[in-house]
Amino acid sequence: MRAIEIVKPGAPDVLQPCVRPVPVLKDGEVLIKVHAAGVNRPDVIQRLGHYPVPPGASDLPGLEVAGEIVDGNVADSGFKIGDMVCALVQGGGYAEYCSAPVQQCLPVPAGLTAVEAASLPETFFTVWSNVFDRARLSGKDTLLVQGGTSGIGVTAIQIAKAMGHTVFATAGSDEKCRACEALGADKAINYRTEDFVAAVKTLTGGRGVDVILDMVGGEYIAREIDCLADDGRLSLIALLGGSKATVDLGQVLRRRLTLTGSTLRPRSIAFKAEIAANLRKNVWPLLESKAIKPVIFKVFPLEQAAQAHALMEASTHIGKIMLQVAR
Repeated sequence: MRAIEIVKPGAPDVLQPCVRPVPVLKDGEVLIKVHAAGVNRPDVIQRLGHYPVPPGASDLPGLEVAGEIVDGNVADSGFKIGDMVCALVQGGGYAEYCSAPVQQCLPVPAGLTAVEAASLPETFFTVWSNVFDRARLSGKDTLLVQGGTSGIGVTAIQIAKAMGHTVFATAGSDEKCRACEALGADKAINYRTEDFVAAVKTLTGGRGVDVILDMVGGEYIAREIDCLADDGRLSLIALLGGSKATVDLGQVLRRRLTLTGSTLRPRSIAFKAEIAANLRKNVWPLLESKAIKPVIFKVFPLEQAAQAHALMEASTHIGKIMLQVAR
C-alpha cells in the first residue's frame, strides 16, 4: 500500500511517500480502506520527534480516518464488510489501508462525505472526554475554549453550544474571532489585542467561567485560574505554551478549583469505546440534523502531507486540514 512515513524527526519535508505492507489485523480489529485522514497537531509533534509512538502502534502518522471496512471480524459489532466508517486510531492513518479496533469505529453520519467524516474522531473523542467527562460540563455551565478556530476549538464550540451552554472562545485575529462566533460562540476574544481574563470577567459579571478547555498550558494556567468561577474546572489537553506553570494553590483551595488534563492516544480500547458510545448517542444525532457540522479548511492529496503540515504550523487555518487518498 502507499503511505506517508516520517523518515527522521524534522521539518515537514521529512514526510515522504513510501510503500508499506497492508496492516496485519489483531483480534478485535477491522481493516479500513482509507478514503481520507485528518491532520492533527499531535501528528506534527510526532514528526518533530516529541510524541513517542505507543507500543504496538504503527509508526506512520495519522490518528483518524474514514473509509470502507474491507476485512476483519465484525460479528456483534453492528457493522458489516463494506460499511463506511470513521475511526480513531493510534497511528497509521496516512496510508491506503489502516487497522482500527472495531470498538473505536463509528458510522459515517448520514449526509457527510468521507473527508468530512474523517475530520471527526480525533477532535470529537478529545472534546467529549475532556469537556464532558473530565470537566463535567453540564446544566447551565459556561465554557471558555482556548484556540477557538483549531480543530479542537471548532468542535468544542459547536457541541457545547448545541447542548445549550454559553460559550466563549479565544483566537488570534479579528477574522478568527468572527469565525468562532459564526460557529456559535457567544463571544470570541482576540488574545493578541485583549486580556482574555478581563474580558471573561466582564462577560460573566465578575463570576468567571465554569469550565476552560486549554491546549496552551505554560503561563496561561495562572491566568486561567483567575478567570475560573468558584468550583470551576480547567481541562488541559496540550502544552503549546510549555509544560511549566506557577500556580496560586491558595485559589485552588479557597475556591474549590479542579485542574485536570489528559492525553487520549495511550488510553485503552475499552476507554475509547465508552467515548465512542457516548458520541454515537449524544453527538451523532446533532451531526445528522446539521445542528453541528464539520469545518474543513483545506484538503490535500495524501502525497502532499508535507504541505498539509506546513499549513498547520503556519496556524492560519480555521477548522480541519485533511488528506484525501486517491482511489
